[in-house]
Parts: sequence; C-alpha cells; structure tokens
Amino acid sequence: LKVTIDSPAAAGAGTQAKLIAKHYNLLHLDTGRVYRYVANIKISEPSKYNYKYIKKKIDNLKIKDLQNKKLLSDKVATTASIIAKDKKIRKLVHAFQLQCAYNPPKKYSGSCLDGRDIGSVVVVDADIKLFITANIKVRAMRRYKELKAKNTKISYQEVLKSIKNRDKSDKNRKISPLIKTKEMYLINCSSDPISTCFKKIRKIIDRKINT
Repeated sequence: LKVTIDSPAAAGAGTQAKLIAKHYNLLHLDTGRVYRYVANIKISEPSKYNYKYIKKKIDNLKIKDLQNKKLLSDKVATTASIIAKDKKIRKLVHAFQLQCAYNPPKKYSGSCLDGRDIGSVVVVDADIKLFITANIKVRAMRRYKELKAKNTKISYQEVLKSIKNRDKSDKNRKISPLIKTKEMYLINCSSDPISTCFKKIRKIIDRKINT
C-alpha cells in the first residue's frame, strides 16, 4: 500500500501521516525533513556544503537521523525551502524518497510519504493520494504554538509571515511546485479535530483497500 500526502506547511499532514502509518503498518517518511536535514548541514557545516558531501550523507541517511530537533527550527525550514529549488539536491532527495516509497523494510505493509510534490511527482502511481490543507491563520497559530512549546522566541506575526513566504515559494517554484492534482482527495483540517480528519482519511483508504 502506497499513500501520499501533499500539503502546505503546518496543515497537519505530518500528524495524519503518522496516524495512517501506525494504523496500516506503513513506513512513514516526512519528505520535507530530508530537505531540512540538508539545510541543517548548510547552516551548521557551511565549509563542507557541496554536492559530493551531501550525496555521501544522503546515501547513508537513516529515518532516525531525521528526528533531530534542530530540523524543526524556522531558520532550517526557510533554508530548506530555498534548497528545494536546487535540481541536483532534488535528484538526491528524490532517490531517497523513492527507496522509502517502493522498498520499505519487510516489517511494513507499505509506505506513507508526506511533502509538497509526493503524489504529483515522486510516487505518481500511489494507491491513495491525499491533499491536506487548512486556513493560513490556523496553520500559523499551530506552528506558533509548536515553537512556543519549545521555548522559541518568536511572535505569531513572524510565523504568519514565514508561512506566507513558504507558501509562495512552494507554489511558485519552477521545479515540482505544490499543486493539487485531480486524483488527490482534498481534506481540509482547518476546524475539524485531528481524530475527525483521520476518520475521513480512514474511510477513503478502507474503501480503496476493500474494492
């Protein structure tokens, strides 16, 4: 079973992807974390940041390496959005994503990948393609609360501005922009609780599995 989720930043896709992965025993990959991983190298090891070094790091990348809390900072997110426009870096990340999508470890029943271009570009033959979204102010407040919980010094307005910039960058980039294709199921998580959104998704997946 291959499930893809495309979404703008802070729409709740990551939360739903984890629930889907757990419920259906799928390997979960937050694909944006791979770009954040590369962005963190650019920020923390600028002298080593080159194609050869990044290729070596991604060739040896493990899912657990993407759990580093440093990857959640706003600076890393902004840098990741810029890096995502680099064709050579995208090719490396793309290869890692394909490996996770099509060759998950045998203990899993499939894969669930979330990101910006997963159903539209990376896993075009996915069994289920979802597009999760939410109102921009709702998304900004969620991200603001996340950052405040980590004692990050940032204002709601700064987060809102950052997300607006991310949306603009993700939707307008020439390579793999964020789009909703016609075969993607639209899930709006602006007002529904997490559990209600997940029930909607489960209905879609179960209907597909049982047909």
